[in-house]
Amino acid sequence: MKNSSVLKIEKLIKKGVKIPNPDSVEIGDDVNIDRISGNKTIIYSGCKIFGSSTLIVHGARLGYEGPVTVENCQIGPQVNLNSGFFKDAVFLGKVSVGSGSHIRGGTILEEESSIAHTVGLKQTILFPFVTLGSQIDFCDCLMAGGTSRKNHSEVGSSYIHFNYTPDQDKATPSLVGDVPSGVMMNQNPIFLGGQGGLVGPCRLAFGTVVAAGTICRKDELRPQRLIFNKPGKGGNVVFTPGAYKGIKRIVTNNIIYMANLTALMQWYIYVRSQFISDDFPKPLFIGLKEKLNMGIDERIKRFKDLCDKMPDTADDNPSSIVAMQKHELYSMRTTLEESFGELRDSSGDQALRDVFLEKIDAGIKKTGKDYITVIKGLESKDSKTGTMWLQGIIDDITMKMLEIIPSFM
Repeated sequence: MKNSSVLKIEKLIKKGVKIPNPDSVEIGDDVNIDRISGNKTIIYSGCKIFGSSTLIVHGARLGYEGPVTVENCQIGPQVNLNSGFFKDAVFLGKVSVGSGSHIRGGTILEEESSIAHTVGLKQTILFPFVTLGSQIDFCDCLMAGGTSRKNHSEVGSSYIHFNYTPDQDKATPSLVGDVPSGVMMNQNPIFLGGQGGLVGPCRLAFGTVVAAGTICRKDELRPQRLIFNKPGKGGNVVFTPGAYKGIKRIVTNNIIYMANLTALMQWYIYVRSQFISDDFPKPLFIGLKEKLNMGIDERIKRFKDLCDKMPDTADDNPSSIVAMQKHELYSMRTTLEESFGELRDSSGDQALRDVFLEKIDAGIKKTGKDYITVIKGLESKDSKTGTMWLQGIIDDITMKMLEIIPSFM
């Protein structure tokens, strides 16, 4: 008697899915094969597919360079997952992922973004065209910038986002670019040179260039800046665990990051939803929102964990501003969590939003439901309207959260 996997593989082949070596492929009992397109989809040797929410849209190619394991991922049209492990992630149209990749929960790779071999991502969002080189660890980041496959933000090989601190917390998400301008695909690219690193939580403006071999430890909110290390500079000083001397920056950057994810959710709900089509079917859209919600939940959890640690932190001077900030952060931790729970559904200025959505509708009627074509076809003034709408969401959330902890303002 044939097992469930064999029966499903036979049905997929009848649907038109190309499976050159069926005996080497495994399809889990919980996989719904109706969510796997038979149109030009190829599943190569050694692939394993699991998860009831797994979706594979037409033209996807899995396992060309080596075995692929997929679990509860939504894979868009013409996506190449060449080899590796992929769980609870979304890959939109024409994404390319190199061999040996390790992609985990809350990760979103938008249209035509790409990563080379041996890259680790978790809670990572790459906007269209963003490119990562090889042997990179880039968890807990959002990266935007660039206008096309020839003019895109890029991370050089052997790069790392440092997302775990000596104080054993992960309240370290970094914004490389931002949501309000990044979604318009009209900003200068950002370049992070190879064999370098970014210490989270950090914010970098569009047009930033970080020289190869440089460890970036500070925010740079001025556009078009070159960041590089000074040779020969080092030190050896006493380290006090739990001091959190930079708590104001840590908290502010976390709030701004969460606010950006909230703005991105509103973009998905009101803008992305207009592009439902064969290339962007509703289950792919649902997966997109699901993974972004996972990212927001993760950031709330990590922020709460940070707040909970404040009573145990050390400070040489109890009357210092840092001590006051830590006390305030701890005492207001429940209020902060509850407030963000309410604010995560903020939709911003309805008038601005509706004016912008009219332009989106006009673009769709003119050129069809190709997301990149419509967004890049917006006039500058219309893009600015959309950016103002999204930035208003971020500013409002940031202000209301900081009002709860006024010593951080």
